[in-house]
Amino acid sequence: MTTMGHTGRRAGAAVEARALRLPARAAFFLQASIAVAFLAASSAPTPLYGVYEAAWGFSPVTVTVVFGVYALAVLAALLLFGSLSDHVGRRPILFAGLALQSASMLVFADAHGVTSLLVARSVQGVATGGALGAIGAGLLDIDKAKGAVANGVAPMLGTGSGALLSGLLVQYLPAPTHLVYLALLGVFALQAAGVAMMAETSSLRPGAARSLRPRIGVPAAARRPLALAVPVLVAVWALGGFYASLGPVMVRLVSGSSSFVLGGLALFVLAAGGAGTVLVVRNWKGDDVFLLGTSGLIAGVAATLAGIELGSTALLFVGTAIAGVGFGAGFQGALRTVLPLAEAHQVAGILAAVYVVSYLALGVPAVIGGVLAVHGGVLATARQYGAAVIVLGAVALAGTLVRRTGGVRVAAWPTRSRARSSSATRSPSSSGACPTS
Repeated sequence: MTTMGHTGRRAGAAVEARALRLPARAAFFLQASIAVAFLAASSAPTPLYGVYEAAWGFSPVTVTVVFGVYALAVLAALLLFGSLSDHVGRRPILFAGLALQSASMLVFADAHGVTSLLVARSVQGVATGGALGAIGAGLLDIDKAKGAVANGVAPMLGTGSGALLSGLLVQYLPAPTHLVYLALLGVFALQAAGVAMMAETSSLRPGAARSLRPRIGVPAAARRPLALAVPVLVAVWALGGFYASLGPVMVRLVSGSSSFVLGGLALFVLAAGGAGTVLVVRNWKGDDVFLLGTSGLIAGVAATLAGIELGSTALLFVGTAIAGVGFGAGFQGALRTVLPLAEAHQVAGILAAVYVVSYLALGVPAVIGGVLAVHGGVLATARQYGAAVIVLGAVALAGTLVRRTGGVRVAAWPTRSRARSSSATRSPSSSGACPTS
């Protein structure tokens, strides 16, 4: 009887444990929400930089250095921990990322100077870069077709919504430098509870220590397409870095308004334009997406510069929206013209090369922009930034047109049906994820 009783209790516990597990659909949306929340947290300080600057008396250079530290931390974490979840499981990496993000929120909420911001942004960057690899892979584990789309959309959606919601909280609610971070802390706590109920979707594999060695390599077939993609990669990420660091100041100078909402809205419009574009072009050919990206960048930035020259806030935002189309299509097009040329074992190395270019372009030009802003002003810096983006976009566009005129076409991007059947997209490397901000 005793043995039967123990057996019955064990069986009952197993049934209860299964009952507490999230269904696959709920686990999918939970992981997508974590990606959104992580990138929302990364863009939440954007509308607050003006508050910090007024309180602590630092210059635009400091703002861009704080931003640049985050970009470098994300890059380091992506290269070191991007594939670790393939070996230790998705859930442990998600728990670690949520814990680090929560810690960064506490540092932000208690910040009393630039050092606190640098520490918070560094921890936040490691959390984001490390966890997005596990999230990207976890989404693909559950549904490869929808996971690839979610990996492209969720980070941009999070970047835009975080900046806008932060601006609203700062503008209309008390404790502007505390409330947004405490609210995000609560979100991370709820998500950690969800991860505790989520089934593990990855089998444990040996080689965790070896996976920490960054693999950067570009196969011969992909070198020319990647060289053609580098200008647009630099352009889109440099543009994103400018909007996330100095964008609110630019909007304030053009509009004459001190509204925090307007400052956050600029980054929201850029990122939302990118997210919507990723959804629209998900079944397009790689070259077509790339052409849309380069054209959108050129037209959008030109319209933005016209808005600055004319002092037109409306034109500035219209240009930003068009540039957002270029942002989303440019990055997706770069991935789609390069990744299909790599064998399954080469994907991680080539995507690591893409990430190195992208995140250096996200951080380094922003810091240079901060230096230029101190000497020439933010609007003059915006003009120089815009001119550089237009030139880079034109170079990438010309290269693509020359390649197409010569009859050279890149390999096809996997269709929805092929994405479902492919087993080579298990790692986040082929997800097209693009953590920003």
